[in-house]
Amino acid sequence: MYSRKKGKSRSHKPPIKIVPRWFEMKKEEVEKLVVELAKKGYSSAMIGTILRDQYGVPDVKTIVGKSITQIMKENNLYPQYPEDLLNLFRKAVNLYDHLAKHKKDKASKKGFENLVSKIRRLIKYYKRRKVLPQDFEFDVEKARLIIQK
Repeated sequence: MYSRKKGKSRSHKPPIKIVPRWFEMKKEEVEKLVVELAKKGYSSAMIGTILRDQYGVPDVKTIVGKSITQIMKENNLYPQYPEDLLNLFRKAVNLYDHLAKHKKDKASKKGFENLVSKIRRLIKYYKRRKVLPQDFEFDVEKARLIIQK
């Protein structure tokens, strides 16, 4: 068999990209739920999890024909910065604060350097895709202000 880490979900995306016969919600209802949850402040990943666990929606893209992110963007509910970048910003700010208190933590310092490198690569990618402005630069204090919004 395979080993499974504790706490991981056992559900997987359905391999077949058709709406199952047992699913009764209309695509408009699913889209309305996405908009409603986005207005409450949930991220697209969290919205997908809530729809799967509480409403039994197997895959939003299969049912509606659009991803959760696309639905959020159409309704002007998607954050200014991509979610993956915001999550990395949060992690960087927390790690920076940790390093300010614990100056001799070499392992965390290396982790912070790797994290900043990952953020810079992701920013470069989003600049190429024109998601971020060309003059956008990463700075921990700037990231702190962004995640406080």
